[in-house]
Amino acid sequence: MTIEQERDRAVAVRARENVFAGIDIDRMAERRDDRLWVEELERNASSRFLVLDSDGQAFACRDDDAPRWMAPAVRSERFGDIPATFLGLSADIAWFALVVDEAQAEIFTTLTGSRRVSLREAGLVFSAFDAGLFAFAKGITHWQRQTRFCSQCGAPTLVVAAGHRVQCTNPDGAHMHFPRTDAAIIVIVEDGDRCLLGRQRGWPAGRYSTLAGFIEPGESLEDAVRREVREESGIEVLHATYHSSQPWPLPASLMVGFTATAKTREIHLRDDELEDARWFSVDDIVTGMATGALGVPPPLSVSYRLIEHWLGLRGISLDELIASAPPRG
Repeated sequence: MTIEQERDRAVAVRARENVFAGIDIDRMAERRDDRLWVEELERNASSRFLVLDSDGQAFACRDDDAPRWMAPAVRSERFGDIPATFLGLSADIAWFALVVDEAQAEIFTTLTGSRRVSLREAGLVFSAFDAGLFAFAKGITHWQRQTRFCSQCGAPTLVVAAGHRVQCTNPDGAHMHFPRTDAAIIVIVEDGDRCLLGRQRGWPAGRYSTLAGFIEPGESLEDAVRREVREESGIEVLHATYHSSQPWPLPASLMVGFTATAKTREIHLRDDELEDARWFSVDDIVTGMATGALGVPPPLSVSYRLIEHWLGLRGISLDELIASAPPRG
């Protein structure tokens, strides 16, 4: 295997390890407009529906960290008039999302003995496939709720293409609207054996994380890395290297992870985004976590993976540091 092949394989593995990423599903985009085909799948006994409430929470088994999937028979009997969004095919099973109102959510909770679970919790306890499918469902249904009126003329819209397109009902315009994702960069900046971490106001005491921010119009990903790091910390960045990405439908983002090399070292908090930013050596992180003075983001976030990767290149396991660290409040 060549160096380039090894590098590409490492990037692919990192991307699949991110929470919500790498789910093995065929989205079948070419069949979404085939209404009869989709309706047939909705009736198929093997198909499954992920039920979400109006706040985007899913329903989980009370005694198990797994979603409470709804079978087509229950859907037809209890919620037959609620349209479903087709997510895709996996393991010869068709997967759908279905959003219910509060009264219907209470019915489903009682009927199945379920509990409600947020996407953040699910990302930590669900299987990778279940968490990824929940993220997909939450992202697409959030977009549907936000696109009830045409942004061009204000007319009501109609959800079509099995949930993946919105049609303006104004016959004079008939504009089509497609799901959107707001891209953001997240980056660990290094200066030799030091890395740059910052904290926001309101975070738990001692928690530091990598820097992040949204892409602005007319910007490349690398441009956004340079700008965000400069704005938040005053540090100039020489270059940025792609690490991995992560769906982040909270409510509608995609986190694109980078590592970057610092050109300057003196920190100036410029835009008031951060309460503090510091250079941390490997020893700073090891000692800080061992004493409980330093906390890092949970494994839910790609920020965790960036810190994990940076420490791993220096022979330190972040998982082991966390396992041996004292409990944090």
